[in-house]
Amino acid sequence: MQNFDWTLIQSFLSVAQTGSYSAAARASGRSQPTIGRHIDQLQTQLGATLFQRITGGYALTQTGTALMDHAQTMQKAAAQMSMITAGRAADIRGTVRITASEIVATYILPELIADLLAQEPELQIELVATNSTENLLLREADIALRMVEPNQLDLITRKLGAIPVGLYAAQSYLDRAGTPQGFGDLSRHTLLGYDKSDLMIRGMAAFGITMQRTDFAFRVDDQVTYLEAVRAGVGLGASQQRQAEIYGLVRVLPDLEIPPLPVWLTAHSALRTSARVRRVFDFLSETLPKRL
Repeated sequence: MQNFDWTLIQSFLSVAQTGSYSAAARASGRSQPTIGRHIDQLQTQLGATLFQRITGGYALTQTGTALMDHAQTMQKAAAQMSMITAGRAADIRGTVRITASEIVATYILPELIADLLAQEPELQIELVATNSTENLLLREADIALRMVEPNQLDLITRKLGAIPVGLYAAQSYLDRAGTPQGFGDLSRHTLLGYDKSDLMIRGMAAFGITMQRTDFAFRVDDQVTYLEAVRAGVGLGASQQRQAEIYGLVRVLPDLEIPPLPVWLTAHSALRTSARVRRVFDFLSETLPKRL
């Protein structure tokens, strides 16, 4: 294939992995027309149809499926080349990309990053607030803060501690609805749950409490919106202890021992030889445990 352009393969992978041009555009940061143009160019250069239109998006053709392994190999090779060059950076300057959960990224990291940038004025930070797992091996992030222990190879991982979690409510809600006196009292209260996620349902099942999605009168998957709803007095909801105390929330049913959330700090091993990534990694290792 003449005049090969790696960006065409990147767009091909984005569509293959997300199933639509619009989702691929959001995932890659490119526009939807650009994604479509890249796919057309790649199919023309290859002389083959890579996707077929289905309800709600696109699916790989037989030829597209056959190309996936090769395209993913190229993606990994490109990521490795990027990590090798980044890993040789000797100066504490340039960009470090951090991914963390919505709560950690919103309520904990900004103050720490402010201190870090004050100490390292030539450093730049990109913060990705998401509960999805960013792939360190593909350079989607340089450093990740996760609530589950990563099991990928070639990663340097350090457990920083655990975040205590409890069931909380705003005083305004308790003044209106009263304080629950036991598990059996929950049925008369407004409970906050998640929309698509079944995490809350599984968590209650661990305590022998069977609940359905409709038992939660307010449901939202976004953790920041969830916490703000508890703060506004919508009802009872789970919260990290430190943030609940800052907001002046009242803990209810203290005998409900919700398992704490472990916090793992992770970076690719090749990036630990980068001065800027090492500086951020070590800074978070030192300061973050004091904020959990």
